[in-house]
Amino acid sequence: MKPVFPYPTLFGVVDLEVEAVTMDGRDLPYAQISKAERTVALHQIGRADWDVARLQLKAALPEQELDNGPWSEIVCLATLSESATNTRSSARLTRGRNGDWQGTIELLHDRHTDRATLALAVVGEVGGVPGRLIGATESDWYVDLKAASPRRQREVDIREVDFREGPEEWLRPFKDSMWVVETAGDVPTVYLNTTGVEGLLELLKGSGGSPMEKLLRDTTSSQIAQDAWTAMFNAAISELDLDDDGTPILPSGWREPVLRMMLPDVLPGRQLTDALFDINDRRRSGSGWPELQTSIHYAAGKRSQVTKKLTNAVRAVHQKERGDA
Repeated sequence: MKPVFPYPTLFGVVDLEVEAVTMDGRDLPYAQISKAERTVALHQIGRADWDVARLQLKAALPEQELDNGPWSEIVCLATLSESATNTRSSARLTRGRNGDWQGTIELLHDRHTDRATLALAVVGEVGGVPGRLIGATESDWYVDLKAASPRRQREVDIREVDFREGPEEWLRPFKDSMWVVETAGDVPTVYLNTTGVEGLLELLKGSGGSPMEKLLRDTTSSQIAQDAWTAMFNAAISELDLDDDGTPILPSGWREPVLRMMLPDVLPGRQLTDALFDINDRRRSGSGWPELQTSIHYAAGKRSQVTKKLTNAVRAVHQKERGDA
């Protein structure tokens, strides 16, 4: 889904590919680059003291449309950015004889800590105005400094912590809670309270037990998942930025796929850009935001299958009662 601009833009697909990576002049193993996942993994590669990674890039643009469109002074620009360090670098790609655009961009190890986003923008002069964005990749690449394998979607981190006397002092006000979801980091984290409910963690980590224990395990896990989806969605919405035209920009990292997965259930039948406009307007103005929480709660429950798990639990209880009677 492309945002709407008040001037002509490219209709065709703009694609970007990382062809190869070198680290301090040595080739990165090909298995660390996934074109399907659009991710490069730089952790556990046998070299922890590297300084510079150079990414060889190739971009494919709709050439016929580019040549015949109402634009000039075309620039194909690759950008590497990381919100955790507020780092941003860019490099121009040049057009080859075969129509491909090629170039190299550098990632300096001491300027990045976690995961950088690699994007491509096509800029040109339109209607006498230079520097206008006329095209971009719909799906960015990730360069992950902490991943051992090139996986696009990171998993939620689950940690067991004593909320009362554990090392995480900020959790102590929540000592009576069974779990807490934290979304400020680069990976969402669910903290499970080891001193919250006696026997709960053992039950969650188990695989056997009685039918009632299995149902309790399923329903509790689904409730934790629902809380996590709700917290992740609200965190992702809170980090929406706007471009110069006021168009909402999807956040990077795990926040982007969370919004893409949940928005169709939060605002059914709406295109992505329209839904982002609507939600951002409600959040900023406060009008309609409380009512939207019902839809967010529903979308989170749907993804965590809470209704299905609770239905199975109720049926099992009724069956047991009828059997005992």
